[in-house]
Amino acid sequence: MKQQLMELIEKRIQQCVAKERTAIVDEKLERKRNSMNKRNAEIVHVKAQGKIEDSQKKADETEELVYSVHLQYFIKQGELFIVEEEVENRKGVFYKSVLIEDTELLPAYPEDYREVPLAEEFRETKERSSRYTYDRLKAVQYAEKWWNSYNPKYHQFEVDCTNYISQCVHEGGAPMRGYPNRNKGWWMQNNNWSYSWSVANAFPRYLETSTAGLRANKVNSAMELKLGDVICYDFEGDGKYNHTTIVTGKDANGEPLVNAHTYNSRMRYWKYEDSTAYTPNIKYKFFTIIDG
Repeated sequence: MKQQLMELIEKRIQQCVAKERTAIVDEKLERKRNSMNKRNAEIVHVKAQGKIEDSQKKADETEELVYSVHLQYFIKQGELFIVEEEVENRKGVFYKSVLIEDTELLPAYPEDYREVPLAEEFRETKERSSRYTYDRLKAVQYAEKWWNSYNPKYHQFEVDCTNYISQCVHEGGAPMRGYPNRNKGWWMQNNNWSYSWSVANAFPRYLETSTAGLRANKVNSAMELKLGDVICYDFEGDGKYNHTTIVTGKDANGEPLVNAHTYNSRMRYWKYEDSTAYTPNIKYKFFTIIDG
């Protein structure tokens, strides 16, 4: 069974690097190729390392293998070379030891994950905090260090994207405020946290209204962002935000490359057109962090 998964991974790699169009093994990778073409970029090499995480035999004679794949895409764009990385969590289903299905696993979002208090409840005008200068380099260095692992000094979530971005921004110098009210401010303390720290739909609401501590300006395009800035994603376009990333680089066109958790990835093209969660209705919010 392991050999069959290795053969499937190799087919997916060939789909990425083949000069001529080959049989589409994975729609996600086909979208990645199309996105690369639009950017005048090319995947010239791919490395992949798989690991079996779990195995379960079912009563219907099927067996499910949960496995992870660490992918490294070596990308050439003009004179620039980029190494993009991601970790996929996948499930292979076998019947009598023959692979019959392979899918990427999506995170199990809690039912109330995007149901959070209204933006007005995050506004605090009376509280003042010490002044700070946002250190973009430190934020990016932290994002690079922990893109595929978890800092034990912070709580880890199954849906960890916004928690990870909050950590990055905090390590860049942005101060916490609002403890212990979960509806107020932006903080993680004593094994507790505000909605704005950990929930993807609450974070942009906080950034749009904050007048103390961590603050940001909303801008109109990704091209206006600098290293250490953040992007919020509404994959369905329904006004509720699902995902958050941090800008850690720029491509040859000056467009952001981002790091993220949940779908652990680094130096990924910001539009997420190759994401399993992507829909044509996707909406983005762009925030540049300002000094406090």
